[in-house]
Amino acid sequence: MSMIIHDVVQGSDAWHALRANFHPASEAPAMMGASKQLRRTELLQAKKTGLDRDVHWWVQKHLFDRGHEVEALARPIVERIIGEDLYPVVGTRDGLLASMDGLTMLGDVVFEHKLWNDELAEQVRAGDLDPHYYWQLEQQLYVAEAKRAIFVVSDGTEENMAYLWYEPVPGRAKQLLDSWKQFEADLAVFEPTPETDPAPIGRTPENLPALRIEVTGMVTNSNLAAFKEHALAVLGSISTELTTDQHFADADKTVKWCKDVEQRLEAAKQHALSQTASIDELFRTLDAIAEETRAKRLELDKLVKARKEAIRLGIKTNAEAAWQRHVAAINARLAPVVLPGIRADFAGVMKGKKTVAGLRDAADTELARVKIEANGLAEKVDANLRTIRAAGHDFLFADLQMLAVKEADDLAAIIDNRIVQHAAAEKERLERDRETFRQQEESKARQGVVAQQPEVEGSKSSETQSELLQVRRQTVSAIFASTVNRPTDRQIIETLALAFRVHESKVIEWLTDVDLETISQELEAAF
Repeated sequence: MSMIIHDVVQGSDAWHALRANFHPASEAPAMMGASKQLRRTELLQAKKTGLDRDVHWWVQKHLFDRGHEVEALARPIVERIIGEDLYPVVGTRDGLLASMDGLTMLGDVVFEHKLWNDELAEQVRAGDLDPHYYWQLEQQLYVAEAKRAIFVVSDGTEENMAYLWYEPVPGRAKQLLDSWKQFEADLAVFEPTPETDPAPIGRTPENLPALRIEVTGMVTNSNLAAFKEHALAVLGSISTELTTDQHFADADKTVKWCKDVEQRLEAAKQHALSQTASIDELFRTLDAIAEETRAKRLELDKLVKARKEAIRLGIKTNAEAAWQRHVAAINARLAPVVLPGIRADFAGVMKGKKTVAGLRDAADTELARVKIEANGLAEKVDANLRTIRAAGHDFLFADLQMLAVKEADDLAAIIDNRIVQHAAAEKERLERDRETFRQQEESKARQGVVAQQPEVEGSKSSETQSELLQVRRQTVSAIFASTVNRPTDRQIIETLALAFRVHESKVIEWLTDVDLETISQELEAAF
């Protein structure tokens, strides 16, 4: 299918409506798990909830506003570089959409412009684009069926402009299409979650009142009793149930708060101690509050670590189970062949992720990657199995598992070679059998076996002999009629004919009116 060009202006309501029915190139990096601004699960969330029609801040920034202004300034400069005019184009192909900043009249060059930033300019000068950028280019080139793209980063001036030529990398277009196919499958079963909201900010428990102690040799003024009652009430209200990112953020803040309370109590204690040598009740009270605070801090800190590890393990386990189910379903379809091992590194991709949303996105993106790889390999194995079965001679391909993962050209060469070798071996075997049979018959002839046979009894009339001969001929005809339309079974025909001749040797003994040479001629004529 070729590209369909749509007469819509980028940013218009018609353009937004069109995008809602296709997979835009600007979303390709996020779908591939390579976007710097948008997670794959966030894209799934937006698509599932219908919020994908709202332009993300990064799309707004790069496609509109300042981006349009700078792109318009850069266009004439780029046209001078390539020596051709450029026209904005919105096109679709195979369910994918590309909104191109420019396309040449012949459709062989795509123009993509990004706002100037030093990091991206350095990538362009080095000729090594990040996947965040090249997946968008791959989709634009696929949709437009263009030969190459000029990728430009600038502020609209020649002084701050860097560009590179990008050509489709073999294999990436197929990977992109397979990944969109897997994305659609994931979208069908995706359940929106609140984890795609901005990262929560932790809240501490309510602040405790300032602790005031004045002593002279005895406690002269203190709100210690009220402070203790309030502090213990606050500590008792702190939740230790940890299930969401908000809970974890609150817990992290509370741990720091508890540590701060401990330090303040110790400071109050030291201040009081500097005013008197010993006030036992004061110190016992301060110690009790400090100990309660410390215990709560340690408990909460331990729960945070344990719960985070449990959630991490649960996400990893669920991803592994989903991957195993996917492989099992493919293997059931390919039986008796199984997929070769594909390594899914869930632990590796989850390393360093701090939030539940981040952990899930990393695991889901890795799961999508290995599913895509497995699906592609399964298609290859399917095609190879069809090729092997079409060739016949299944007994020549006992090493089916190894052959099923070969490249198509290599497999075809192996099949042809084995069939040729088998045909040569069969021909040689048949020649040996014929020679053996010939020698046996010559030996019988020399011994006068046929000539010395007794007279056929009267009951074996000439009519009976004719009937038997007719039966014999019908049998030969039936054998060849069942196989004559299958040229690949010529060796089978020869084998059956030879077997018939050997089996009928006893009939020859009393079918005296038909000699062996005539029978041989009939059989040879039949094939």
